[in-house]
Amino acid sequence: MHPCGQGDAVEEVMSDKTTIDLPTIFGVKAGMTRIFDENGNHVPVTVIKLIKNFISQVKTQANDGYEAYQIAYGEKREKLVNKPLKGILAKAKIETPLTRYNEVRFEGANLEALGKEVSLDSLAANSYIDVTGISKGKGFQGVIKRHNFSGGPGAHGSKFHRTTGSIGNRATPGRVFPGKKMPGHMGSKTTTVQNIKIQELNLEKGYLLLKGSIPGAKNSFVKLSKSVKR
Repeated sequence: MHPCGQGDAVEEVMSDKTTIDLPTIFGVKAGMTRIFDENGNHVPVTVIKLIKNFISQVKTQANDGYEAYQIAYGEKREKLVNKPLKGILAKAKIETPLTRYNEVRFEGANLEALGKEVSLDSLAANSYIDVTGISKGKGFQGVIKRHNFSGGPGAHGSKFHRTTGSIGNRATPGRVFPGKKMPGHMGSKTTTVQNIKIQELNLEKGYLLLKGSIPGAKNSFVKLSKSVKR
């Protein structure tokens, strides 16, 4: 059984279906907007463009030591796909030129799933999902913006405005402890937000509306997974 508890059922009907049900799918963050629900309430939403996902490789316990599916997505012009990726797609008999690949652990991975498209049946309006994306990069920042330090006095005579302040402890221990909050690179990290509500699902037009904001820049890829805490 896989985490959704549907492993046996998936294996029984897999040979007859052109798609496969997985608890994870990848999409594109198209931006943010707002809608009004049936009660007239204003709801800020993030628009997710639904794209095609295919199973490009199947990892098995016998061959790889673990069970997983490699998901291919991100269609581009054929000349932008390099030869190693073309080999992966050819072996899976996937004609769509894809450039992005991620693995999803799946107990009971079946070799018959190779080349099949990932179904969107796991997505439903008013359900909840976990969204993973790479947060916006903000470059090198100081401690006030990066760690919310309050800073020093604003008067002209003060020599301490927005600097870090003391970071050490005299001669003992004579070093800076690891993990000390200091200036550095901010953002551009893999971030997951849990229990995001699917406000609207439109399969005909190929979009998904998620309540609130999610990590990632506009036109970036995001991972949509079935909520683990619901």
